Amino acid sequence: MENLFNKDDTSESTDEWLITEAVNGNRKALEELLQRHHRWIYNIALRMVGEPFDAEDVTQEVLIKILLNIPKFKMKSRFRTWAYRIVVNHVINMKKRECEKKRTSFNQYSTAIDNTPDMDLPDPQHLPVDTSLILEEVKIHCMMGMLLCLNRKERLVFVFGEIFQFSGPVSSEILECSNDNFRQILSRARRKVYNFMRGKCGLIDKKNTCHCNRKAKALMDGGVIDPHNLYFTGHSLFKLSTLMKKKYYRLHDLVKTQCQRLFKEQPFFESPDFVKTFRQILDSNEFKDVFSLN
Repeated sequence: MENLFNKDDTSESTDEWLITEAVNGNRKALEELLQRHHRWIYNIALRMVGEPFDAEDVTQEVLIKILLNIPKFKMKSRFRTWAYRIVVNHVINMKKRECEKKRTSFNQYSTAIDNTPDMDLPDPQHLPVDTSLILEEVKIHCMMGMLLCLNRKERLVFVFGEIFQFSGPVSSEILECSNDNFRQILSRARRKVYNFMRGKCGLIDKKNTCHCNRKAKALMDGGVIDPHNLYFTGHSLFKLSTLMKKKYYRLHDLVKTQCQRLFKEQPFFESPDFVKTFRQILDSNEFKDVFSLN
């Protein structure tokens, strides 16, 4: 797995060669192009909607838009910039998914956490998976909820700049804003997320009221966490930190650094096999009118 956003132009050259081949009818090149990008798109979508099934739908919608418009790509900009502007426009303007409707503000989220009773964990022998996996699932689920308390622009900027740590120039180019504007939005989003964590999260301060091990039982009883089907810990590839070769923003506040570390330790999630799905779609008449694939 390579980081397509912190590499030099050799990665972009690969994309452009694949596009040229795809437009000329090379089906394998089109599938390879899809393979290179679908996991990134899925991981962006997941953090925008907070739920894997909705993220699958969003990813498929975006990939269809990208594939249908590839013949219109004139190589006047980087493919990465062109393609991820489609991603950005889609996730900013799409209809609200269920998780987004449930999370409207940090105050509302704080109240929901307070209303979730503290309970002892079940006997580990009665659980289908190791307790540590359940606690990790709770942690990731909670952090996904925090993201949904940001508005969509702030959320997207936070995902780009803080979680994936795309560089300012790369992010601002994709988002079509100035580098200063990107940094201002990122600073505002960080402040909101980290202030919430500072006052609520037991991983940041043990004196805080929310602790994963005290909330896990209630979340399982309520069906939010299913120990038989762990959404997040069951579909992770590796920690995001393994993709991050550079640190673009230095944080000198200890609490902020702790918060950032928690987000960097989030998994990079495996996505469904969209290539397999799209092999069927590529056989449709709609795509045959766009590409003459062989």
